[in-house]
Order: sequence, then C-alpha cells, then structure tokens
Amino acid sequence: MGNTVDTAKDAVTNAYINMFGVLGALEDLCRLSQAAKAFLPQPPLTICFAVKKGPAARLTFSDQGCVVMPGVGKSDIKLPFSSVEKFNAMIDGTATPIPSKGFMKIGYLLKNFTKLTKLLESFLRANDLALANAEYFDTSTTIMFYLIAQAAAQIGNHDTVGRFTVTNIVDGTAVLSVAGGGPKVALCFKNHVVSCSRQIPKDFNALMEFKDMKLARDVFDGKVNALACVGRGLIMMKGNLGMLDNINRILDRVAAYLA
Repeated sequence: MGNTVDTAKDAVTNAYINMFGVLGALEDLCRLSQAAKAFLPQPPLTICFAVKKGPAARLTFSDQGCVVMPGVGKSDIKLPFSSVEKFNAMIDGTATPIPSKGFMKIGYLLKNFTKLTKLLESFLRANDLALANAEYFDTSTTIMFYLIAQAAAQIGNHDTVGRFTVTNIVDGTAVLSVAGGGPKVALCFKNHVVSCSRQIPKDFNALMEFKDMKLARDVFDGKVNALACVGRGLIMMKGNLGMLDNINRILDRVAAYLA
C-alpha cells in the first residue's frame, strides 16, 4: 500500500481476479444488500463461467443468496470463453457471451443477473453522496475489503510480480481485519501458493488491522498514506513483519488491477 509497482497488468491474472474477486463479490452483495434480493431467482439457477486456459466457476443464485464454487460442473447456463481477453471484455461490459447451454434461460442472464452486476458496480464505485449513508458505506466498504483480499490472493498466484513476492513469504497465515467487529480474512501461504479464507485460525503469524471502517475506506480510495497510518498507530501491524511487508507489495499491485 505504498507506491504502486509500474508493471502492466496481466490478462490471465485479471481474469482470475474478475472470476473470484469481482464475480465472487456477488456473494457478499446478495448477503448484505436488500436491493439485491429483488433480483434473485426462484427456483435456484446455476451459471457456469468457463475460460479456456483460465479460471472456471459456478455461481448458484437462489432466494437464499449467491454461492460461488470453483471449477466446472452441473449448471443451468454455461458460458464458455475462448480466451481470458474475451472473459475480461464481458466483465468490462464490452462483450456479450453466447451460452453453450441453457439458451432458454438466458432471460435471467440478460435481465436480473445484469441488474445484480450493475448494483455491484454501484457499491464498488460509490460516490460521496451515496457513501454519506452509514449503512451503504459499511456495505460498500465490506464488499470492497473482501474483493481486495481475494484480488491479492490471485495476484500472488498468477501475476509475475506477485508470484516473485510470494516466493519470499514463508508458509503461514496473515490476518487482515478491521477493528470493532469489521470484516476479516486470512491469507494463507503454503508452498508459495496463496489462498484467501473467511475462516480465521486461532493461531496465525501476522496481523494487519485497520482502526475502523472509515480508515480502511480512505486507504482503499488512496485518500491517506498507509505507511503514515502505521506510524500513527491507526493501522496495527504485529507478528511476522517481513510477511506483512511482502503482503503490502502484493496489495500495491491490487490497485493496478482494480483501477
């Protein structure tokens, strides 16, 4: 969270972030936003996104919310992509995929699914007027927190700079959290591979904790300098500081991908 490394983002890494970070954020959107519930189907419906030489996942929508499962499998609609670039173009809104299965159910994809993704975008790119509402602020910042953590894991596994950084991180777990009952995640490192978990282990190697949601948001939006916040005690870092230093290098890359 210092100076962003000036390295162009990689299309494959971007696809993994789009799959498990951006589309993955639909889980939190459906859980946290009352407005999202109006766009959930009954009976449940599963959409499979499969990218050639890239990520694959199934998103199951029901009146209970959204569940994201990695990999291909049974689905009502299947959307194949011949390249990571074409998948990224869909996420950017510049391409419309053609289903290989479930064409008769494409109505949900074109209508309510699209409304869900637009609602997600409104939370991720919220303006100051919207963020003045405390509940909206907390929902937006929570969704962003989990997305950034998932993006960091994907960068650590796929991005050239990220993978190099991960080779310098010993096996173990670092917890990123917001104090006062805010969101928290565990970044787990094993054999130079990163995974992101909502299950926080009792014992971990390092902790980086933001003082509150407003501070976390200001750091995410680039309004305050993270290192200065550490110096002022607004961001607490304890445990394996070398691990946290390398994680911050990965977080620097997140801004390049999510800009």
